[in-house]
Amino acid sequence: MATAADWISTTQQGPEAIWSLNGDWTIHHAEEIDRLLRRQPGATGRGDRPHRIDLDLSNLTSLDSAGAWLLARLARDYRAAGTAVGLVHVNPRMQGLLQRVIDAAPEEKAPAPPRRSLADWVAQIGKAVLDIWNETVDLLAFFGALAMVTMQAAMRPRRLRLNSVVSHIEQTGLNAMPIVGLISFLVGVVLAYQGADQLARFGAQVFTVNMVGISVLREMGILLTAIVVAGRSGSAFTAQIGTMKVNEEVDALETMGLNPIEVLVLPRVLALVISLPLLTFFADLMGLLGGGLMCVLLVDMSFHQYLALLRQAITVSQFGVGMIKAPVFATLIALIGCFEGMRVTGSAESVGKLTTKSVVEGIFLVIVFDAFFSILFSMLGI
Repeated sequence: MATAADWISTTQQGPEAIWSLNGDWTIHHAEEIDRLLRRQPGATGRGDRPHRIDLDLSNLTSLDSAGAWLLARLARDYRAAGTAVGLVHVNPRMQGLLQRVIDAAPEEKAPAPPRRSLADWVAQIGKAVLDIWNETVDLLAFFGALAMVTMQAAMRPRRLRLNSVVSHIEQTGLNAMPIVGLISFLVGVVLAYQGADQLARFGAQVFTVNMVGISVLREMGILLTAIVVAGRSGSAFTAQIGTMKVNEEVDALETMGLNPIEVLVLPRVLALVISLPLLTFFADLMGLLGGGLMCVLLVDMSFHQYLALLRQAITVSQFGVGMIKAPVFATLIALIGCFEGMRVTGSAESVGKLTTKSVVEGIFLVIVFDAFFSILFSMLGI
């Protein structure tokens, strides 16, 4: 078992120390020497460091680049901590190698923390605004290209790929029914429970039916469905098209003379425009069913009475307010999902990044347009 004395002998003279280096400082012993160096006084912040250390190399029998690097690192670390380090009695045969290693490993200085001025913050904000503007312009251009392809397909229906449309309707609509139905049912339960609890203070529990019916049909049904679809189908569109971009399948379509927007984007947009209104209708039914269940349990009414009060509380226009949003939200979600998929570059990291971005942007635009519709319908008195 090696000891420190095999390679290092230390002599303390007040605030100064002399370290005599012994034996073979070669790669064969580098691990043991490194371990012994880290145990020396003041190494890695342990113990008191001397003010000066003289490294006596007169007893070194051999030195290679690994040993020279350990010496250079030892001197660098102690100098960085404020201890002066000198090399004495250096064998001329080792002087050249030691000097080359020291020159190749210059003193490391801790980088100064970056200082950010007000101009840097303004520049960063300006860059973010410019990026948002450029992306908005690109999105509008993408929407224009999609509109042109849609008009061409309307004039020449044979160009529309019905098999692809039906397949995407199944993926975005039929397969999403369980999660959409469950969420809508539970939200209806929560609305009825909270409404009955609050209205009971005023002796107006019967109006729980009105609150559930109007909130589900006008807002909650379509909003929750759109958010679920944005997270489920919007991300799937980006991942699917993005993976095709990475695999150069989109480039292959263009090489064969096919328009990627017509082949990949249009079927997905049409499928979601068809499936989202149907999902919204299903979500409305499940939300009203969940609310009805809680009304029967909490308000002491029969389900027949709940349906009778529901017919009085809601109108066709309130149902239409929620349904008219569905095609708009479907277009937004599909447009964003496909747009971000087309922007994927040749890396898997880009697919994940833009998939996340498409979900965030899709949900954000859905909520923004929902707020716009709410203000519009309020101004119109609907």
